[in-house]
Amino acid sequence: MSDVFIPGIRSRFNTDQIIEGLMNVERIPRNRAQDQVDTLQVQRGYWQEVGRRINSLRDSSRLLFSHQNPFNERIGRSADSNVITATATREAAEQTVRFSVKQTATADRFLSQPLDERTRIEAGTYNFTVGNNEISINFRGGTLRDFVDIINRRGQDKIAASLIAVQPGTRSLLIEAKETGSANRLDFGADARTLATRIGMVEVNNETRRDITITDSTVRRSGQNASSVSISDGVLNVPPQGTASLPVNMAIASDSPLVLRLETLTNVQSGDAYIAPAAPPGPDIPSGSVTYSGITVNNEPSAAPFPDFTPPPPPQRNDDLGVLNLVFSDGTTARLPAITDSSSFTARQYNLAEVARGKTIVSLNIENSNTHRSVSVGKIEVLDPSSTSGGLRPLNAVSNARDAIISMEGIDIIRSTNNIDDLIPGVTINVRGISERPIELKITADVEASKEAIIAFVGNYNRLMAEINILTRRDDRVIDELTYLTSDERTSYRERLGIFASDTTLNTLRSNLQRIVTAPYPTSLERELSLLAQIGISTNAHRSTGYDPSRLRGYLEINEAVLDAALESKIPAIKELFASDTTGDLIADTGVAFNVDALVRPFVEIGGIISLKTNTIDSRISRDERRIATLDRQLAAREQELRIQYARMEAAYARMEQMSQSLDNFSQQNRNNNR
Repeated sequence: MSDVFIPGIRSRFNTDQIIEGLMNVERIPRNRAQDQVDTLQVQRGYWQEVGRRINSLRDSSRLLFSHQNPFNERIGRSADSNVITATATREAAEQTVRFSVKQTATADRFLSQPLDERTRIEAGTYNFTVGNNEISINFRGGTLRDFVDIINRRGQDKIAASLIAVQPGTRSLLIEAKETGSANRLDFGADARTLATRIGMVEVNNETRRDITITDSTVRRSGQNASSVSISDGVLNVPPQGTASLPVNMAIASDSPLVLRLETLTNVQSGDAYIAPAAPPGPDIPSGSVTYSGITVNNEPSAAPFPDFTPPPPPQRNDDLGVLNLVFSDGTTARLPAITDSSSFTARQYNLAEVARGKTIVSLNIENSNTHRSVSVGKIEVLDPSSTSGGLRPLNAVSNARDAIISMEGIDIIRSTNNIDDLIPGVTINVRGISERPIELKITADVEASKEAIIAFVGNYNRLMAEINILTRRDDRVIDELTYLTSDERTSYRERLGIFASDTTLNTLRSNLQRIVTAPYPTSLERELSLLAQIGISTNAHRSTGYDPSRLRGYLEINEAVLDAALESKIPAIKELFASDTTGDLIADTGVAFNVDALVRPFVEIGGIISLKTNTIDSRISRDERRIATLDRQLAAREQELRIQYARMEAAYARMEQMSQSLDNFSQQNRNNNR
C-alpha cells in the first residue's frame, strides 16, 4: 500500500525537518547572544563572590581596630575556679588580687517534716516576708500541689516552693527565699505562720536576743589613755594603750546557736606621729625689792641649776589586732579572732558556743595595746542567726540567709550576694566556695579573643587571595595547592580558572594586599615588633627550606607558638601593629588592619568597584536580552513564513498531481472507447 500524504498533517517532502534545519541556521546569532548572557551571568556571580570575600576580610580587619577590638577585652583567671571566679569588662585594669572566701551568701530555705501527700491546706491569707518585701497570698484551700503552684505563681520572684518526695506516699514542703543575704530573711505571717508551725517547718524561738548598748554609763574605761576613751553616736573609740569594757552577763550553752556580731574600724597613725615632750620648766622663784624710808633694797637673783634635759625615747611600736576579749564568770578570758584594719566599719561575727564553751560571759573587753592604732567598735548584738525577725527558728533549714564574707588583700568584705561588682572597677567577682588559703585572681587581657580575631583575619585574607589567584591564573596548581577545598569546590573552581586573567583590577588588588601585610609599621616596641612576621604571620612562617611556588602567591601562614608567645607579653604593641595613631588625634591612621580596610573599602562600598563591575555586566545582560527578544520575534515570523511557503508548495504539488491523475484517467477512457 502506497503512503498517504495529507497536507497539513503529513508532509510528502519532510517539511518539518527542512524548516527546522533552516531555522537552526537562522538561530545561530540568537544562540550566540544567549551564550553571551549565560557567560555574563556567571561572571557576575564570580564578582559577587569576590565582593563577599572582600567584605569578610574588611569585617575581620575592622574588628582589629574598632572600638570593639579584642585587644581591650579582659578576662578573669582564678587559681581555683571552685572558690572564686570573675568576669571583666573592657574597662577593667590588668591586675592581680588575692582573695580568701570565709563564707558564701545563701538564702533561707526551710523544709517541713514529712507530710502525707494527701494533706490539704486550709483556705486563708498566707503572708511571707523576704527582707523588706511582703508577699500576701489568698488561698482558697486545696492540696499540697495546689499550694505550691499558687506560691510559685504569686511569689513575685521573691519566694518559691516545691515538694520533695521523702519516701513513697509522703512529701516535704520546701519554701525558699530567692534573694541571698542576711538582710533577706524569710519570715511567716498570718496563716503562713500557723501553717509553718503546724507542719514542723519552724518553731517559736525562746533564745535571748540582746543589743549591747554603748553609753557612758555602761562603758568602763582603764589603761594608760583611759581618759581618751570616747563615745559618739553609739560608737566606742579606744585610743592606743586604752582599754574599755562592756557588760554582757549572758550564759551560753555548749550547743547554743548564738553569735556575737559587731562592727569595727581602725585608724592607723604614721610611724613619725610621736611628739617628744618638752623640757620641764623648773621652779618659779620670785624676785623683787623692798623700799623703806626712801631706801630700796633689791633681792639677789636666785640660782637653781638643772641638768640637761634628755627627752624619753619614742615607745616601741606595737601592732596587735587581737583587741577583742571575752571575760567569763570564773575569772578566765578568751581572745576573739583578730580583726583587720579597715577605714570603714566592717562587720565581724563570732560563734559564742565555740568561744564560751558553756560558760557565762561577764563582759566584752576592747584591750588596745597598739601604739599607733585606735580602734572603734559599734553596733554590738548577740543573736541567733537562724531565727527570723518574727522570732521563729527553722527546724529543718536546708540553708540560712547569710552574707558572703571574703577577704581581699587582708580586708574583710561583706556583701549580700555572691556576685560582687563594686570592689574592682569593671570586674564582677563570683563567689563559689570556701577557701582555707588566699586564692589569686588575675585580670588579664583576653588572649584567646585576640588570637581568634587574628586567625579570622588571616583566614579571610587567604580565602580572598585564593579567589583572586583562581580567577586570574590558568594553572591547575593554583587549585591543587588549596588542600582544604572539598571535591565539589575543586570542580567549581576549575570552571572559573583564569576567567579574569586579563583583568588588571584583581591583579592590582592582590599586589597591594601583599605589600600591606609585609610592610613595617610603627609600634611602641619598634625594635622588637614592627612586622607581622615577628608575631609568627608570614608567607613562610614555619621557615621551611626549598622552593615552594605556593609561597609566591601571597598566602599567609601562622606559626602558632610564636603568635602565642607574642600575645602573652606584647598585646599593646600587637594592637598598634594592626592599627595605631601617629598624629595624636586619637584616630587610627596606619597599621596592617587599617590599611587593608582602606584598600578594600572602595571595592565594596555603595557605588564601589564591585558594584560598577556587576552593574556593567547587568547593562550588557539587559542589552543582550533585548536583542534576544527581538531575534526571537524575528525567528518566529521567519518560521511562520517558511511554513506558509512550504504549505503552498505542497498544495500546488497536490493540485498538479491531481491534474496529472485526471489526464491519465481521460487518456485511459479514450483508449477504451477506441477499442
